[in-house]
Amino acid sequence: MPYYRWMPYYRGGLIIGGMPYITTRGKTDEEMFFTGGLRSLLPLAVRSLIRFNKLNISNTSGMAKGRRISSLGYKQANVVILHKSLADDFEKFCHANDGPLPLLYRSKPGEWKCPSLSSNSDIRTDCLQYRIYEYGACTGTSTSLKDYFDQLKDMVTFYLGCSFSFEKAAHKVGVPLRNVEQKCNVSMYKTDMPCCRVASFCCNLVVTMRPIPEDQLEAVVEASCPLKDSHGAPVHIGNPGLLGIQNLSRPDYGDPVQPHPQDVPVFWACGVTGVEAVSNCKSPLAFTHSPGCMFITALKNEDAPVHNSKEIPTVHCISQNPLHYSIASETAVQKIRELESLIGVDPGVLKTPVPLLSYQGDAAESALMFLCENGNLERPRFDHLIAIERAGMAADGNYYNARKVNIKHLVDPIDELFLAAHNIPGVTTTGIGDGGNELGMGKVKEAIRKHIKNGDVIACDVEADFAIVAGVSNWGGYAVACALYILNTCEIHDRYLRKAIGFPRLSKKANWASALPSITKEEKLLKTLIQHGVRSGVTASLEMEVDGLPFYNIHSVIIEKLLEQIP
Repeated sequence: MPYYRWMPYYRGGLIIGGMPYITTRGKTDEEMFFTGGLRSLLPLAVRSLIRFNKLNISNTSGMAKGRRISSLGYKQANVVILHKSLADDFEKFCHANDGPLPLLYRSKPGEWKCPSLSSNSDIRTDCLQYRIYEYGACTGTSTSLKDYFDQLKDMVTFYLGCSFSFEKAAHKVGVPLRNVEQKCNVSMYKTDMPCCRVASFCCNLVVTMRPIPEDQLEAVVEASCPLKDSHGAPVHIGNPGLLGIQNLSRPDYGDPVQPHPQDVPVFWACGVTGVEAVSNCKSPLAFTHSPGCMFITALKNEDAPVHNSKEIPTVHCISQNPLHYSIASETAVQKIRELESLIGVDPGVLKTPVPLLSYQGDAAESALMFLCENGNLERPRFDHLIAIERAGMAADGNYYNARKVNIKHLVDPIDELFLAAHNIPGVTTTGIGDGGNELGMGKVKEAIRKHIKNGDVIACDVEADFAIVAGVSNWGGYAVACALYILNTCEIHDRYLRKAIGFPRLSKKANWASALPSITKEEKLLKTLIQHGVRSGVTASLEMEVDGLPFYNIHSVIIEKLLEQIP
């Protein structure tokens, strides 16, 4: 290992046969030198090799992973160096977008060291490579900033968390990291997701991508979620096009990483977002690390906060085409499962469909024109269509109620909207039903034909992306409203939706609460229907009932139980 010959002399240590031998007596972990593999060197040793330009690597991925098997390694940091006049605004920009820019330390003007991150460091020399920016343009790279001694006196250094820091944590739980296996830099991409702007600092989010085996998605999310100083949990899992990334083989920064079969692209917020912000700011002079060439701190990843048991993240595939996963807390998912259980009670009566949306197709392109601006597939007006207890087209082209009565003359062909939505990127559909004849139940038509009376005739042939089957379709609608409230007040899910940029949107909790069902609202609705002579489809009576079931003590109880799941 010839690189050891270039190690500086350490006080209290001996050099024997050209190899350093460092005594451990009275030394801190950082001062102890491990004579194992290169990646197991402790931070002080790595920084020393970098400082003297004696480390022949292209990036710091996997470096300073620690000597013990149990170690989670040491935190690495992105670096941004700006004139002091811009420092306050950039700090605000970091706090506004703390997913990509978790702030570890802000220096004083002209301060080369960072005592809270490392006891012996010099930011002018301790990154593998720096980028130099003049008026927003990258004008060069360097392995040292000492030539800028005078300018740096009036500049402030920001140390920002890096995703390299969680790689050891992921590896420890058995998650393979392809960029480490392939000895290359991680892939980094510009997205079309705008960060929250502060003064002159604005840019789109930059993400790193690591191909992760499908059966390890939950493991890598759990491993990275608590490491908030290292970008935390992923911000997107699945199709890169949903982030505006067109070609994974052509990263904007770093190297292309080759996935294995069954790997899924997983994206984390990236500190190179700060590089983009510096470029867009167009200050006369600024410096950043070169992507992948991090500053290695003496902070251990073991110091990361432990999971709150109520906020354990879970991963769920919500779409196969395009491939898309979502993340929510275990608590939120358990509550939604309870909602599903509550609405699954079968009251044992037949149902009559109640149309909720009127649509008349008078031309071949009617559905497309209705769903998209001027029929443009790239400009949909909606992102989700929901049909509740709406009769859907059967295999023979007719529409049936549960008693096998053809009601085609009463039904407008809104099936066309669901069929058209299948070909519009970004528009998904949900069907809610209780008898199998409802729009969207084509998703489970074989089960309907097998298990439902008259199912071979009445089964809807039109599929929705998602099918919700309830004892009474209204209950399914109530449960969806409750589930949306639970998800949109879940911190983990909120962070995933906003891609860890901008501020939490949980302040809109009251808006979601207004959409929840209530006994009072349902009472008012039923009374209004009775006043207008709308009769029950089952009993033909003008009573406080739905599907032949009395509102009080049946429907009212279901609403109460659903609302009990609301935090």
